[in-house]
Amino acid sequence: MTDLHARLDAGVAIPAHPLALDAAGGLDLHAQRALSRYQLAAGAQGLAVGVHSTQFELHDDPSLLRTVWEQAASISAEGVAGAVDSPLLIAGLVGDTAQAVREAETARELGYDAALMSPWGMVERSDRTLLERAAAVGEVLPTIGFYLQDSVGGMPLSRAFWRALFDLESVVAVKTAPFDRYRTNDVMQELLVHDRWDEVAVLTGNDDAIVADLVTPYQRVVAGRPRVVRARGGLLGQWAVGTRAAVELVSRANAEVAAGEVTPDLLALGSDLVEINAAVFDVLHDFAGCVPGISELLRQQGLLSATRCLGPDVLSPGRRS
Repeated sequence: MTDLHARLDAGVAIPAHPLALDAAGGLDLHAQRALSRYQLAAGAQGLAVGVHSTQFELHDDPSLLRTVWEQAASISAEGVAGAVDSPLLIAGLVGDTAQAVREAETARELGYDAALMSPWGMVERSDRTLLERAAAVGEVLPTIGFYLQDSVGGMPLSRAFWRALFDLESVVAVKTAPFDRYRTNDVMQELLVHDRWDEVAVLTGNDDAIVADLVTPYQRVVAGRPRVVRARGGLLGQWAVGTRAAVELVSRANAEVAAGEVTPDLLALGSDLVEINAAVFDVLHDFAGCVPGISELLRQQGLLSATRCLGPDVLSPGRRS
């Protein structure tokens, strides 16, 4: 797991993999494979499959979920021109402990490296049940903690939760995606003072603050020694489109931080990304159309034939322009 942590902490751009459906609502396997090839050819350091952008409803059909996971793993193993060596495979898991463990076992069988768990589909959602589930899944696969925004199924999590989660040696990274600076700060401050502060990589999932997360250090002196933690990479739905630009952004942000000079142009790019995200994710309607928004942009680019979704297919007026 040390190697996995090092790879996640080295500055990764991992896009959330969309789900390709045809006009009738069935899996478009040709387009699904094309999406995997597109993201890997763009230089992404990994793929996150079965996450929110892949549509959580996918998990209602274990056979379909396995097919989607399997095709991404197959494309990764085949090798794609322009792809990095051995891209990381992150499996998005949902549901209560029993379901999450079953899914983790399937993902491990298919060669996935780690599990990113969402509270979607849980009957009882609390700090206790989330921690119990994380511990059980950690017996199967390394895990990535996940602070998901409320509007797409997340929930507030206490600082005590993060402290206890970081106690689990199976936790190799944390994705901060509450779209809330105070909640993001909770995670970072708890990691700073934890004994495993340098064993847990930080990934931004805050599509509204990508650049800010990539360049902002959190620092504290603990037991007389300075500690610094920062998101050196991310795992984002916005990166399902414009993946090559995302790879370049991560590289640029880390280079400027290393040089000790974060330029105004990079910060301005951050505000541009917020504007893009507002359109793609349908912020005006509280993110109701974020998944079809991604699909519509990919359709316009010729990678998808339809914007169909397994769940609500909401594409607000004017978003096809």
